[in-house]
Amino acid sequence: MSNVTTDTPRPSRRIGALRELWPFLKPHRALALGWLLFLGVSSGASLVLPMAFRHIIDQGFGHSSQAVINETFIALFGVALVLAFATAARYFCITLLSERALATLRQTLYARVIRLDVGFFERSRVGELLSRLSADTEVVQALIGSGVSVALRSVVMLIGASAMMVWTAPSLAGLTALVIPAVMLPILLFGRRVQKLSRASQDRLADAAAIANETLNASTAVKAYAREDIESIRYSSAIFRALATARRRIGMRALLTLAVIVLVFGAITLVLWAGARHVLAGTLDAGVLGQFVLYAVFAAGSVAGLSEVWGDVLRAAGAMERISELLAERAEIVDPAQPTALPRPMRGSLRFDSVSFHYPTRPDTAALNDFTLNIQPGETVALVGPSGAGKSTVFAMLLRFYDPQSGRISIDGIDLRAATLADLRGTIALVPQETVIFAGSAADNIRFGRQDASDDEVRAAARAAEAHDFISALDNGYDAELGERGVRLSGGQRQRIAIARAILRDAPLLLLDEATSALDAQSEAAIQQALERLEKGRTTLVIAHRLATVQRADRIVVMDGGRIVAQGTHESLLAEGGLYAELARLQFVA
Repeated sequence: MSNVTTDTPRPSRRIGALRELWPFLKPHRALALGWLLFLGVSSGASLVLPMAFRHIIDQGFGHSSQAVINETFIALFGVALVLAFATAARYFCITLLSERALATLRQTLYARVIRLDVGFFERSRVGELLSRLSADTEVVQALIGSGVSVALRSVVMLIGASAMMVWTAPSLAGLTALVIPAVMLPILLFGRRVQKLSRASQDRLADAAAIANETLNASTAVKAYAREDIESIRYSSAIFRALATARRRIGMRALLTLAVIVLVFGAITLVLWAGARHVLAGTLDAGVLGQFVLYAVFAAGSVAGLSEVWGDVLRAAGAMERISELLAERAEIVDPAQPTALPRPMRGSLRFDSVSFHYPTRPDTAALNDFTLNIQPGETVALVGPSGAGKSTVFAMLLRFYDPQSGRISIDGIDLRAATLADLRGTIALVPQETVIFAGSAADNIRFGRQDASDDEVRAAARAAEAHDFISALDNGYDAELGERGVRLSGGQRQRIAIARAILRDAPLLLLDEATSALDAQSEAAIQQALERLEKGRTTLVIAHRLATVQRADRIVVMDGGRIVAQGTHESLLAEGGLYAELARLQFVA
């Protein structure tokens, strides 16, 4: 599985990456057909205009009647009306097509990313992912919404104008054809370099976005350590690196535009010079030359348009390549092909059989080493031990964030890998040490535990978690917005919200990771009562560093180095001595 974090630009697959857009455009074929239809009408109307001007020049105002002049200009205005209507309709179709296609792309991309396993997010930066969801998709949208339209219109106009040039004056058209290779040469030479710089530019912008996301989400830590100036300098350095890459890309594209315009209009000047000699020699009518010149201008404008949009195409190809990398990511933790349904109702027995596990980021250190543990239904088991002992890894394995490299984990006798992820995780309520609060209302944050819960159930869960009083005191009560990451709440209040979620979920298996670590003594006593009620009839695993909070557990499992080194009650472990007794001495004596 690839790492999406990009530190250096990688070779691009060139514009072939844009083929990945087809599945998102395919459902909107009607809009695409409408766009092509109106493109043809508008291009045809444009190609008629030089013929009208030839007629005006050849006939001459002095040799025409008032009626002929009226008919000519009425026809010319009619062509302009057709051109205006077709252009507006073309714009409507292609713009709506781009909006719908990119909405589908963003939905698909987010759905794919949010379903990737925890290991993927350990290797990736959120700012980088957000850059691909926003900046990269906007680049692709700009290509579909305007770039493709300009490109295809330019191609149609170039082909149409070229055909009309051949029909109008074959000799002059042949002279024009001789300079076409000279016009295309710089596009080929500069194009690949522009694309590489476009990809590098997107990567550097993503780096800057990752730094901003990281530091803004940790604004309190930044302020606590007075690092505002340091982080500003770090972000500025990332922005200047992005700017330097963008400057090289812009310079290369400017050179491409310069070369194309000079060559195109040099070719037009050459053709005009040859045409003027034919007119003076009497072998070519002035109206024919005027018509040919207009078609040549159309063709030159189309080539210039193609050179301009080519840079957008290359930039979008680089962005789509980055998006495709995310779409190609596959989760390693997936549902089995033929899942086994977990029993209903569940008893809640858990068993770890000789489980060994190494985190992918730390392959040389065992997080769990030949770990064996049997937990009876309804039993409350506390996991204690020093940091790095493997306690949180036990929770991660139960939630199937990872699979063991060896051994087996089962719930009610069924291997976790045999059940679907939704079925397994639906049986678990988690109260994490670091509570996540979303930028929604208090009720929405509690309802995160069970989406279909009624308002009365939400309030009952809040009361059980000792959260009702402080929520009611907020402006708008349960409808109060808690702010991003719960900035309006204290640490203890956030933790009570998490406990309310777990109560509302009403799952047979409860995981408590330092569930009262952010509470004061008075609140902790109330929460302990709520947790005792919550644990009744459920299998409960508790992680706690404060041993005073786990003395009521049915069994205490002492871990060190990914192994179980002792287990028993608080009193038996104290009598036994060893690691638990040492931890107790350090805490209670202090």
